[in-house]
Amino acid sequence: MKVAFYTLGCKVNQYETEAMREAFAAAGHTVVPDSAPFDAIVINSCTVTAESDRKTRQTVRRFRKERPDAAVILTGCMVQAFSDEAKALAEADIIAGNTDVKKIVEYAENFLSDGERIFAVSDHKKEERFNTPSLNNFAERTRAYMKIEDGCERFCTYCIIPTARGFVRSKPLDEIKKEAENLSRAGFSEIVLVGINLTSYGKGEDFDLADAVDAVCSVEGIKRVRLGSLEPDHMSDEMLSRFKKQDKFCPQFHLSLQSGCDETLKRMNRRYDTAFYRDLVSRIRKSFENAAITTDIMVGFAGETEEEFEKSLAFAREIGFAKAHIFAYSRRAGTVAYALPNQVSNAEKARRSRLMSETTLKTENEFLSSLAGKVFPVLFETAQDGFAEGYTANYSRVKVQSDKPHTGEILNVKIIKAERDYCLGEFV
Repeated sequence: MKVAFYTLGCKVNQYETEAMREAFAAAGHTVVPDSAPFDAIVINSCTVTAESDRKTRQTVRRFRKERPDAAVILTGCMVQAFSDEAKALAEADIIAGNTDVKKIVEYAENFLSDGERIFAVSDHKKEERFNTPSLNNFAERTRAYMKIEDGCERFCTYCIIPTARGFVRSKPLDEIKKEAENLSRAGFSEIVLVGINLTSYGKGEDFDLADAVDAVCSVEGIKRVRLGSLEPDHMSDEMLSRFKKQDKFCPQFHLSLQSGCDETLKRMNRRYDTAFYRDLVSRIRKSFENAAITTDIMVGFAGETEEEFEKSLAFAREIGFAKAHIFAYSRRAGTVAYALPNQVSNAEKARRSRLMSETTLKTENEFLSSLAGKVFPVLFETAQDGFAEGYTANYSRVKVQSDKPHTGEILNVKIIKAERDYCLGEFV
């Protein structure tokens, strides 16, 4: 059969889609783009916000309308968290949870054989182990993502992800190293370690995130190792010290903030306050030259007053983030915050989103401007309009005028100046 894929959501979802692609190919099926004729399409859903659910429903209905004879397979976090709503999507022929991506191939083959609708969603269990297949390749050509952790047990009051993803479970170190070796042989220079709660990697085991970084750094051919989103309160001095010892480690720390106001953080059930966060950022910047601190910031959380928002805005300005993802709070049924009083209006959320975005765009430009005059190794990935484009180790985007793409090469570049969201440079 010809199988296409459509992914919504985070890097973990992208990784799991790649795992499903490889599973279908290994079973003898042909993977095709979603724009080509196909016999089945796998839609990997996200449920982090109500908007994510809406996009999932819209995507299912669109592909059913465009390809009425193809099998529509819906899987992912929306299915796992809201199985009844997923089952009600009559346009989907197969609805499968995210507990075992390897079963998707079997479900697809069975449906195409007998035409019987399949609904297969089972709850996550405490004894469940990490079972996402390792990858031998990745869609991008210079950077590969590696999922090493699944699940979250933090239960922030706004978040449905613990329901969608279950308990913390970790990929064994020997499997991490083996997958890194395979990706190195496939030509990848950089690996980004990702997870649902990445800093919980190794919980209940005799290893931790620093061990995972060491394992990947030990692989010949891998030149850079980067981390995905991090929970601030899990970042110890010992862990930072071990990261610093690895020359391949990339000094970009995506420290999820959510709010720069202590009162709001407490209602969110976050496990730190702004003083802790500020101190952590200070320690990172002392240890890692030109470190980039990036983050996620939520505005309009239940009960967030104007005074609390102003505190959060001031904190974002103070920290000086190299980049920030700003998003408005989205009520999720099944979470504590859904029933909290003093919900903020959509219009006010939009206003606060705009103000926070304006502030963090300024700090981003200030950070990029601070790089001017310095020389950085840049891993080049694409070329467009006479410019080769790539990223520094701290994940700053750089463009250099060139008649060659230099894709996959790491070359020294002197930063000349900062533009809106990238730097212009010249080869050294």
